[in-house]
Amino acid sequence: MDNKNPDIPVLAIDGPSASGKGTVAQQVARALGFRYLDSGALYRLVALAAMRRGVALDDEAALAALAAKLDIAFDHGEVWLEGACAGDEIRSERCGAGASSAAVFPSVRQALLARQRAFRLPPGLVADGRDMGSTVFPDAVLKVYLTASAEERARRRYKQLIEKGMHASLEYILQDINQRDARDQSRHAAPLQICGDASFLDTSSLAIEEVVAEVLARYQAAASHSVA
Repeated sequence: MDNKNPDIPVLAIDGPSASGKGTVAQQVARALGFRYLDSGALYRLVALAAMRRGVALDDEAALAALAAKLDIAFDHGEVWLEGACAGDEIRSERCGAGASSAAVFPSVRQALLARQRAFRLPPGLVADGRDMGSTVFPDAVLKVYLTASAEERARRRYKQLIEKGMHASLEYILQDINQRDARDQSRHAAPLQICGDASFLDTSSLAIEEVVAEVLARYQAAASHSVA
């Protein structure tokens, strides 16, 4: 357990690829005035750096060494890698697939663990990923498992990429999402799972505003209960 800042509240939002957890987490953090951690961006940055340097995505030792010393920064909503903005590049499907491959290795996850926990600063943190509640912040005030059907997640990702002017194939995205789900759920280190104390939320038929409102309501209830 992370006892470095036990009095600083954390709201952990986990879920599969393209479940909308990033968008929800950012809006929830903004509403609460909390800091925000996009843990997936860290793995995407590792994958991007590896691809740039010619490091194989199945070379665990090299990836872990890269993750430990990588120059990463988050500033005013932008993601920076070695002094250059990398926000759009890490959102590509290629980079996402690379991140999923790198994330299966225990030593890579361990190398990024302290970096993730360092985001726990006043007044609080909303963190999204796949193991925020189970591994990184097991003492979170609220743990939400956000999901949607694979087909709905594929449609959302396709729309997102098209709106950014990026080439996309709905069929390929659906296939990739199913593969990522299988990989994330079966990996030995911190697999994607619903914690026993997590709050389940299926967003397949919900608008983003409805999801944000529901998460905020659940957080307020959990925070009130913890104080009581």
